[in-house]
Amino acid sequence: MEFFHSQESLTAIQWILRAIIAFFFLLFATKIMGQRSISQLRLLDFAMAITLGNIIAHPLSDEGLGMKGSMITMTVLVLLYLIGVFISLKWIAFRHLIDSPPIPLIKNGQIINANLRKARISVDLLLSELRKEKIEEVQNVALALWEPDGSISSFLHTPYQTPTRADMNLQPEPFFLPIVLIKEGKIDYHELNKTKHSEQWLKGQLKAIHNLEIKDVLLATVDQKDNLHVFEYELK
Repeated sequence: MEFFHSQESLTAIQWILRAIIAFFFLLFATKIMGQRSISQLRLLDFAMAITLGNIIAHPLSDEGLGMKGSMITMTVLVLLYLIGVFISLKWIAFRHLIDSPPIPLIKNGQIINANLRKARISVDLLLSELRKEKIEEVQNVALALWEPDGSISSFLHTPYQTPTRADMNLQPEPFFLPIVLIKEGKIDYHELNKTKHSEQWLKGQLKAIHNLEIKDVLLATVDQKDNLHVFEYELK
């Protein structure tokens, strides 16, 4: 465990061992912090990401630094992060401090220039985000908000919204997400067990209908009517 402590020099194997420990420790820390730290990256998450990366980088580039201090510091910071998230869930004032309320950028088809400056974004960026939402005209927007995570949420005026089944008085159907049974030539038994079907049924359907083996299938899903949809590997 000499590589774990500060050294005058490290061998290649010791550098590798340091990298492996740091990698798995960082994965563990991220897992403890939860998916929010990855997906949203708000003020608290951004500060944590930069700090943790900086702390773990030093012992990976300087043999004169041991890993013990960095790992203890990271552990304390992760605990503080979890406490901060818990407080934000319980205390609204603290939540508003680290996650500011959304800022209106467009209201009733009018751009709010003062809020653009407050959010520190340009008109070009605003128009770019609207184009990503397939919105051509600012006048069609009823409300656009600058969210705390840096994204823009847009809501169109009613006449420009896509009609729904309810608007067209169509009989609604219950939502069903197709179940993935095969991925990249392998059966997903966890998903298969959620259905009433067996592995023999799946193999029989592939052979009888598509003349395929499991290894030949890139993706296979089943819908609510037990229809099997199969995507083969592309022929090289």
